[in-house]
Amino acid sequence: MLSRINFFIMKKSIHPQYYPNTKVKCACGAVYEIGSTVESMEIEICSNCHPFYTGKQKLVDTSGRVDQFTARMSRAQQVSQSTKHKSKSDKKKALQQKRAQKDDNND
Repeated sequence: MLSRINFFIMKKSIHPQYYPNTKVKCACGAVYEIGSTVESMEIEICSNCHPFYTGKQKLVDTSGRVDQFTARMSRAQQVSQSTKHKSKSDKKKALQQKRAQKDDNND
């Protein structure tokens, strides 16, 4: 019987501190109180604002990756349209001109 009791006792000084009233704050303004090993947390998406639960599409784009992608695709289309039906040397010249214009715009 004694061995069963020792099974449920936790060892001392190896577990992190447990905070029973941890506050979780979401970017949408919702605040939850849970138990955790961290005193407070800040999250970006919770069940109140997650698209799966709300049915609304919310684009999470923190670094502008969508804008970078669309700009890159538009430049690629411009280059491909300007170099259609040309020889390889003409295509290389056009590409070099585009790169030179891009470098001039960046300066």
